[in-house]
Amino acid sequence: MPSQIKDNAQVIGAAPEGARDEQSAARAVQHMFDEISPRYDLLNHVLSMNVDRLWWWRAARAMRHALRKPGARALDLCCGTGDMARALRKQAAGAEIVGADFSRGMLTRGRQKLVGHRIYAAEADALRLPFPEESFDVVISAFGFRNLANYDAGLREIYRVLRPEGQMGILDFSEPGGMLGKLYSFYFRNVLPKIGALISGVSGPYSYLPASVSRFPAPDAMLERMRAAGFTDSSWQPYSFGIAGLYRGRR
Repeated sequence: MPSQIKDNAQVIGAAPEGARDEQSAARAVQHMFDEISPRYDLLNHVLSMNVDRLWWWRAARAMRHALRKPGARALDLCCGTGDMARALRKQAAGAEIVGADFSRGMLTRGRQKLVGHRIYAAEADALRLPFPEESFDVVISAFGFRNLANYDAGLREIYRVLRPEGQMGILDFSEPGGMLGKLYSFYFRNVLPKIGALISGVSGPYSYLPASVSRFPAPDAMLERMRAAGFTDSSWQPYSFGIAGLYRGRR
């Protein structure tokens, strides 16, 4: 059963500039993704130099055993335009796959991608999902969980909608160490925001991105929060020398 993070533990979640509380943080994130949705896919591929496609494939492949169970259901949480959901579909032709996101702009942009791969899309808040308990065999979030206003509440909601023995995954950015980390940090904080602003026409979201990665718990701290939420077999697998990584856990 889930345990509680210590009473004096800090509530940690996304904190866009100007946000005063969880509600205003969520509204700011929602507006941000609606704003960048027209260029979101292009920017993902440009800014990651197409390595994001490999990360989605690896994360989906890690879930293939659960995806291929008879009657399997999978949820792509914070699905954006649906790339992670599409990667899941490639691993399991027969699974029922649902995408959920609270940005209408992102869902609208990804509609053709989702419908074309038999993926149902729901406009939904990841902290208050409209699904019954124990609905899914797999819940995975790719580069979206970091934007939740309360990470612990997000983990508890994932736990709630997972079936017993279900698998969860969180694919997200990290901050690598060493010389690579210094080079990456320079790119992430100084180059990426300028490219993002140039292509998208808006600057705020791509200044927010490196700040959100710095705010996200380090792997050890994130694994502790996962265990407190009730997940077992919790692990973190770094991708591309730790630039990104996949958190995994089981209900």
